[in-house]
Amino acid sequence: MMLNENTNGLIRQYIPKKSHFDGVDENFIIEIQNKLNNRPRKTLGFYNPLQTLNRNYQLITSCT
Repeated sequence: MMLNENTNGLIRQYIPKKSHFDGVDENFIIEIQNKLNNRPRKTLGFYNPLQTLNRNYQLITSCT
């Protein structure tokens, strides 16, 4: 639950509360997505989510 709330807070840096997502340009949403996926997170040891995903994928594939 905390991760979801944290992510919502990060999204709200770009799209203020009470704003409707219907009026947000799809390219702007993709830009936000890319920024958040490349942002280092304390909970991930200051790696970004994409780096963490890649590291975990490499661990899984090297075990097979």
